[in-house]
Amino acid sequence: MSVTDHKTTESTGSLLSEALTHVSSLVRGEVDLARAEIEQNLRKAAAAIGMIVAAVVIALTALNVLSAAVVAGLTEAGLEAGWSALIVGAVLGVVAAILIAKGTGNLKLSSLAPSRTAENIKRDARAFQGDRTNA
Repeated sequence: MSVTDHKTTESTGSLLSEALTHVSSLVRGEVDLARAEIEQNLRKAAAAIGMIVAAVVIALTALNVLSAAVVAGLTEAGLEAGWSALIVGAVLGVVAAILIAKGTGNLKLSSLAPSRTAENIKRDARAFQGDRTNA
């Protein structure tokens, strides 16, 4: 083995070692970014759930008062009290179902996923593949 071959092998080995160090650093950075993004999304979801719970408590109180007033109004208008209560209950049940569907739709797992990190990883993979094909 000549001196030139030894230097080439040494420089190739050091280049490979440096490349692996950079890839390892890149992967570690992407994992840290994903973790931070997931934590941020979970904090947003927790705040949203807290607001939903508070709204439900307040809405239930208001709903009790308003539904009693509507039932009383329908009864005064000539409907029997039982039918008045049934009509008000059915309308409120439909409204509640619509609100639940909308609220749960906003809390899908896809909204919690680290989308920016996924895009970064795809970009890095494309860049890496582009470097390999150019070499």
